[in-house]
Amino acid sequence: MPSFSILLQQFITLWVVIDPVGTLPIFLAATTGATAAARRAVAFRAVLVAFAVLLAFLIGGQIVLEALNIPLPAFQIAGGLVLLLFALTMIFGQPDLDATRPAPDPRHVAVFPVAIPSIASPGAMLAIVVLTDNTRVAVAAQAATAGLMALVLTCTLVLMLLAAPIHRVIGITGEAIISRVMGIILAAVAVDEMLRGFVAIGALPPF
Repeated sequence: MPSFSILLQQFITLWVVIDPVGTLPIFLAATTGATAAARRAVAFRAVLVAFAVLLAFLIGGQIVLEALNIPLPAFQIAGGLVLLLFALTMIFGQPDLDATRPAPDPRHVAVFPVAIPSIASPGAMLAIVVLTDNTRVAVAAQAATAGLMALVLTCTLVLMLLAAPIHRVIGITGEAIISRVMGIILAAVAVDEMLRGFVAIGALPPF
């Protein structure tokens, strides 16, 4: 089993890339006008879909990469770059019009945009593959990562179920502050992943 510090780092990474708090405005916008029961149904379905997608990447993501003959360090560098770009959008607040536009049918918005790309974002998919590298991470450690992923998704579900009162408490300003702080943390994680990728291919000395 991985150490507590590694588990904590992975939990923070998964929390940042899945971004449960950042999901709230998208969830609220996508379910505008929906009943309380419909909102609960959207929340549960979105988390289940996101879990299935991320679990598929955890199990088969690296297998696909190996089938395409793409070395993991290259994917790690590319993934770090995508995570960095994703973090910059969080820091500078670049709007995603497609993700924030209300959809007419709450049953459909559970899949898009709430589950994908809000919860199971490209950054989350890439992070899952990198954190469960088959060449350096044992099966037990991968199972622990899956458990942490499930924990973060459970927190996401709870926050969505409490979305309306939370939004009233933190307001737009609090929401923006939290999103930007998490973006800075994600940027640091992304740079670290890129540096480790460069070390793996021999472009940089170990640090």
